[in-house]
Amino acid sequence: MAAGAVTLRHVADAAGVSVSTASRALAGKARQYRISSQTERSVRQAADRLGFRPSHVARSLRSQKSGLLGVLVPDVANPFFSAVAREVTAAADARGLSVLLADSRETTGNEVTLLEQLQSRQVEGLVICPVGDEGEHLKQLADSNIPAVLVDRGFADVRLTTVTTDHRAGAYEVTRTLIEHGHRTIGCLQGRPGTLPNEERIAGCRDALRDAGLTFSRRLVRGDRFSEESGYESCRALLDEVPDVTALFTFSNQIALGALRALQERGLSVPDDLSLVTFDDHPFAGFLAAPLSTVRQDVARIGRTAAELLMEQIQTGRRPRRRLHRIPAEFVLRTSIGPRP
Repeated sequence: MAAGAVTLRHVADAAGVSVSTASRALAGKARQYRISSQTERSVRQAADRLGFRPSHVARSLRSQKSGLLGVLVPDVANPFFSAVAREVTAAADARGLSVLLADSRETTGNEVTLLEQLQSRQVEGLVICPVGDEGEHLKQLADSNIPAVLVDRGFADVRLTTVTTDHRAGAYEVTRTLIEHGHRTIGCLQGRPGTLPNEERIAGCRDALRDAGLTFSRRLVRGDRFSEESGYESCRALLDEVPDVTALFTFSNQIALGALRALQERGLSVPDDLSLVTFDDHPFAGFLAAPLSTVRQDVARIGRTAAELLMEQIQTGRRPRRRLHRIPAEFVLRTSIGPRP
């Protein structure tokens, strides 16, 4: 028989049963419809022998369910977002669902287009890591019946469940530790301004400085993207304009990589010349010449929580009452923080 030509009718005829019986047996509904184990076995053997592959399109038309979840991230190359996608995929797989992964490349326009495309594929639910500039298009999604969960970046005026790290507390701990080591001129190499993680990390820095009787200064904040290139450029600019800076707090491990490149070019070492700490842990962080102090996000728990909240919406048809879920982060102190030079 030609490849791709095998249908459910062929399987049913080979097993000597009706098409409906074959369909129910292959769908794992033998007990529900009182199909004997022998008949179920015959159907499955016939399907294997003929090389039958069920049509997901046909199945979705019959059930009005696609068996698909959509996951939309700003940068699939970012280890944080790829880890979230991995956790959601694992949860979906355990429930017999598949995942469509999309990358908005940090632009709202792409995000809007990809959301429309995912919805056109009749996905049963969406996990979205928004770009974070504005959320008007997400308000429309909140008004729809599509189950959806936002991860990492959220909006106060968008009525969707959001799962994120306690960024403010993590940044507070970093800044407090730097102050305890004698640092007073602390540079912040931020990510994308306006996003929830970025603004809450800025707020945590400001809180710690205020509690120590120090003043937060915007002249010590540089950067505009959660990327290695932004870390490199913003570090160079900060060192040029504020040469007396003694510590750097980078808002992602990719930004930290860029900052380390800039420091190396200038012959500066960590922590002898500058202290360096970053938000997001990474396998490389503990193996540098001066292992990086980091705020370790519980990415696995974030992804699992988002998946569980999405599955709950799919099953109940209702959005959870609690809209914001903050996952605690862990501060990991290593040798990249030293006393003020």
